[in-house]
Amino acid sequence: MMSDAKLILVGQVAGGFGVRGEVRVTAFTADPLALKAYGPLLRADGGVGLTLTTARAAKGAVIGRAKEIETKEQADALRGLKLFVPRERFPAPDEDEVYVTDLIGLEARDPDGRVLGRIKAVQNFGASDMLEITPAEGGQTWYLPFTLEATPELHIADGWILAVRPAEVGEREPD
Repeated sequence: MMSDAKLILVGQVAGGFGVRGEVRVTAFTADPLALKAYGPLLRADGGVGLTLTTARAAKGAVIGRAKEIETKEQADALRGLKLFVPRERFPAPDEDEVYVTDLIGLEARDPDGRVLGRIKAVQNFGASDMLEITPAEGGQTWYLPFTLEATPELHIADGWILAVRPAEVGEREPD
């Protein structure tokens, strides 16, 4: 099996900051300064996008200098550039934590061990995370709440999760 480095979106260039060639990067990480600690930030194709040499936090962003930028114009030209980090650069999650990216592609199995489908994506429509499942038999994707009740067991290393589908609203027993 080929080693596909999973790239995780961690930020996006917002443009130049000031007149001395600093860049502002919107951070999608809990700690914006982590962007500097991750080393070179990559483009979607895996090439180097930015290498922050200095960084200071500023309201959900990082402002700093990058090896690849010398002028405000160069920084502005990169506005909108999405920045990624390979998954293996992240620390191991804590015992009760999981990286969302590690869930993508896992099988969802019912309590009898039957494969219901695969996790296509993790969505959040405002209330909590929902696992988007592509059914094994094909057809429309469906959503499973990412809660202890609906996903009581995660077997990430083995490639599957236990999925307990909630009873559908309005479903009733036949008479």
